[in-house]
Amino acid sequence: MISHLRPALSLVVLFTLLLGFAFPLGFTGLGAIVLPFQANGSLVMRDGKPIGSMLIGQAMTEPQYLHARPSGITGTDPKDPSKTVPTPYDASTSSASNLGPTSKALHDRVAGDVDTLVKAGARAGSIPMDAVTTSGSGLDPDISPAYADLQAARIADARHVPVATIRDLLAANTTGRALGIFGEAHLNVLRVNLALDALPAAAAH
Repeated sequence: MISHLRPALSLVVLFTLLLGFAFPLGFTGLGAIVLPFQANGSLVMRDGKPIGSMLIGQAMTEPQYLHARPSGITGTDPKDPSKTVPTPYDASTSSASNLGPTSKALHDRVAGDVDTLVKAGARAGSIPMDAVTTSGSGLDPDISPAYADLQAARIADARHVPVATIRDLLAANTTGRALGIFGEAHLNVLRVNLALDALPAAAAH
């Protein structure tokens, strides 16, 4: 029996070392050399400190910035003893809300978001879907050009610049479909907000 088990056990050990250690470490090392930015989480640094990742959305609420789509993450801050402080876009609890089309909570939340946008000047029939719906992961860092354009006037007003300046910036930061056919055109919210902060002083006043 040992003569039959020895080859099997040897193969288990061999492929564990090969596929469980050597292969992943090799690809990790190759990725760090060829694509260091992506391999390290696409982190964006400012003054030596990470301010976000191009892969994870952020809950921006200031009027001078582009806002992300709603987050499906409904958890609370573990450091908050009252458990009442929400933590949208918390990557440690990435998940969908699991609310279905018949959910009253989902209906009320979407209706509330639509009402807020209408009060801000949007037309009810022209509100982009990603302005009021969440992504499957709850962490989507991108929004559609339509939702970005919906925010242009608010951003321009907050920054005291012409709306055309903001729309030009949005257009310059719009990524088209991959190879012209895959996916949809989109804007990375963090990238746009960094570009907004980099507007020349003359354009910001």
